Amino acid sequence: MRIDVASADEASGDSRQRRNDKAALMLGALGVVFGDIGTSPIYAFREALAQAANDGIVAGEILGVLSLALWALILVVTCKYVLFLMRADNNGEGGVLALMALAQRSTRKRRVVVLALGAIGAALFYGDGAITPALSVLSAVEGLKTIPGMEHAISRGMIILITCSILIALFLIQSRGTAIVGRLFGPVCLIWFVTIGAVGLLHIADEPGILLALSPHNGVLFMANHGTTGLFVIGAVFLTVTGAEALTADMGHFGVQPIRTGWLFIVFPALALNYLGQGAFALNALEEAARRGTEFTNQDWFFLMAPGAARIPLVLLATCATVIASQAVITGAYSLTRQAIQLGLLPRLKISQTSATDAGQIYLPAINNFLLAGVLILVLGFGSSSAMAAAYGISVSGTMVVTTCLGFLVVRRTWGWSLPLTLGVIIPLLLLDIFFFGANILRVYEGGWAPLIIALGVATLIATWVRGRKLLLSIDQSQSIELDELARMLRARPPERVPGMAIFLSSDMEAAPSALLHNLKHNKILHERNLALTINTVDSPTVSPAKRLDMTNIDENFTRAVLSYGFMESPDIPRDLAFALRQGDNKLEPMQTSYFIGRSTLRPSKHSGMPFWQDLLFIFLYRNASDPTDFFRIPANRVVELGSQTTI
Repeated sequence: MRIDVASADEASGDSRQRRNDKAALMLGALGVVFGDIGTSPIYAFREALAQAANDGIVAGEILGVLSLALWALILVVTCKYVLFLMRADNNGEGGVLALMALAQRSTRKRRVVVLALGAIGAALFYGDGAITPALSVLSAVEGLKTIPGMEHAISRGMIILITCSILIALFLIQSRGTAIVGRLFGPVCLIWFVTIGAVGLLHIADEPGILLALSPHNGVLFMANHGTTGLFVIGAVFLTVTGAEALTADMGHFGVQPIRTGWLFIVFPALALNYLGQGAFALNALEEAARRGTEFTNQDWFFLMAPGAARIPLVLLATCATVIASQAVITGAYSLTRQAIQLGLLPRLKISQTSATDAGQIYLPAINNFLLAGVLILVLGFGSSSAMAAAYGISVSGTMVVTTCLGFLVVRRTWGWSLPLTLGVIIPLLLLDIFFFGANILRVYEGGWAPLIIALGVATLIATWVRGRKLLLSIDQSQSIELDELARMLRARPPERVPGMAIFLSSDMEAAPSALLHNLKHNKILHERNLALTINTVDSPTVSPAKRLDMTNIDENFTRAVLSYGFMESPDIPRDLAFALRQGDNKLEPMQTSYFIGRSTLRPSKHSGMPFWQDLLFIFLYRNASDPTDFFRIPANRVVELGSQTTI
């Protein structure tokens, strides 16, 4: 028998390469996917214990709070997201809008409900996107007060100044891209998880009894004995799972397996060890206070666990980790906004590509400025991470409720599960989400109103834009004629012809583009070749370049064309048309091609359409939307704009 050594070596090499690729993806996921949830130990256990310590605290309460925290990680993150929702991907992509698109594809009769759920989830995400950088960076900088000798040297004003400086610098560098520093995110976060796990492990040995918190009965007993206080504690415990949405939102970047492996073998063990260590440290402090006859006070357990000499490096590492977590949320906001624009939920915004090789590296100035203003207002308004922690859970828990509802539609319609099986899986998850959301609603007066106001503002913008576009489209359709009918009319009475190709952009593939009608009315000419082009966004993340263009010849004068894009893609009309029309009679000649764009001047009406205030808001959004020339990457010197007045 002959053994092909070369083939065996190649197979071995391919196997090693695949393992190396998965390891690299897992390392990258540590920074991008787990940055938010990985920095929760800085403040989550402290805030949960604070809710239970209003009337003093006993050892059973420390065990109960810790048990709730650990089982929140197990049930919400491991069971719901890692084992279940990560299966509900849209061609590899996840997140609330990807789920919305997947649900729309399989649920035609409830598209309005699905659209509303997606819009609510997106709006809540922006509330989370503003508060995550503010809370995480501020909580890390507050660790300076735990450094021996600096307790009184660092004032509250200095902490706020340092925090604001870090955040401003973070947002200022966004326009230059983060590809280079992004390579450090994974290694830094790996060091972070190893460090927090090791620090926690050191203190578990001081109080081995803390391992009893792994039993869920301690959490159940705590809730049974604490009534309303228990609900406030649950609201704070929810801080341990904030950032879980990133596990599904970033599936398209890293893949399911690297994220699952990173969570099960690195992140979850590190978080569990750190929370157990904090619980053991607090339990030891409680016993010490009882021996001395002094009052037990809640403290920054995370930083105090570290030896005094290691405290400065830990504060610096925590600051780096929270900056990475903030960067992940900012990048997520950019990606979500691009999806929302492509799906028609938001007006066109200027999108800049910050990397020549990575399509996901984008920058949106409007979103960047919005988030920067939001985080600075939150830091200055709340002044401390403890005050801000009450505001954190509402938007995240609300997004989780929306995700589970969309997950029901996907499981039932796309996967084809039976109704009893679907309800058997979804109802427990939904009840858990509603329980957390209800517990967080109780903290609205403490600061939970802040992300709700942000979400309400974004939801109003989305509702106004969707309704306004629908109204504008209906007005245009009522005043238009079909392209086929126009072609027949022009064959009977042909206008003067000019050389070259004219591309007319239209939102309705059946109707004659308004720019074409204005060109015939005012210029009384027709080009040799005329393309009526519609941009279509499909409910998949990407579209193959070979399937992007669909063309139908109407006659020798007109061709109807549709360019399709996925909701994760940015349109580039000249590039994609040139790729599709690279041969034959329809070959695109850039210097002989003109793009005609119809632009309406809108006027509000008090007696029809939307309420007057909504008319004004829609007109503001319409006027300030990114120029279609820029958004579709059309050369400015090849564009002709023709417009009219429309009353809405």
